[in-house]
Amino acid sequence: MQAYRFITNDDTSEFCHRVTEALSKGWELHGDPQYSYDEKRGVMRCGQAVTKHSDETYSKDLKLGQL
Repeated sequence: MQAYRFITNDDTSEFCHRVTEALSKGWELHGDPQYSYDEKRGVMRCGQAVTKHSDETYSKDLKLGQL
């Protein structure tokens, strides 16, 4: 199965740590990072898609972050 996640967070080091953690667990970057300004909160938001091949069988109950 090909698993897909879209990691999001405010534009802080926490976002970079989340993406780095995913990469250290075998996830691969998929496309360019995305940025958007959240006017309501007054902060920049970041997003990065990642993918990973897995031998798991797909289920809606599957916890993607645990692959």
